[in-house]
Amino acid sequence: MIFLQLFWAFFKTGLFAVGGGMATIPFLYEMSNSTGWFTHTDLANMIAVGESTPGPIGVNMATYVGFLTGMDVAGMPTAILGAVVATLGLVAPAVIIILIVSMILKTFRDNRYVNAAFYGLRPASTGLIAAAGLSVAVTNLLPAGWSLAAFNWKGLVLGVVLWVFSNKVKQTKGLHPIVFILASAVVGVLFAM
Repeated sequence: MIFLQLFWAFFKTGLFAVGGGMATIPFLYEMSNSTGWFTHTDLANMIAVGESTPGPIGVNMATYVGFLTGMDVAGMPTAILGAVVATLGLVAPAVIIILIVSMILKTFRDNRYVNAAFYGLRPASTGLIAAAGLSVAVTNLLPAGWSLAAFNWKGLVLGVVLWVFSNKVKQTKGLHPIVFILASAVVGVLFAM
């Protein structure tokens, strides 16, 4: 039964998360609140790992949540099944929609209403991604609530330093993003000691 719930939850997420993997994050926060399969802190960790691993972040997070949920049920075999079910649930709507659209796109390619609908989806997608970014920032910078004493100054300073080195310093501006990800991991480990 849990696997049907897992598939359905990620199917809905995949169906309504227009704009890519980052647009799934608000749906994942809602899923966290309604199912209890993972916490907001787990979600922040999933985002960090999902951004630093190859592949789409939404798929990486679906796989991770499915793995955790399956592991809670009965260990490793169900963890793998949970990862597969959640991932299939997330990508199934896109596959179905792409198949349908590819069959009828030639007929409606120049239709002004279709063009207007796609034009209208752009701000919705942008809004979902902005909401996801804000949620991640609040979770990481204010983990204990909106108290100024609990503000994560180290995280903010690290973010500013990374932004400066990746965008403004001529010698490091052209470095591959993995360099900054690895540097952030090292700094995180050093701060945790």
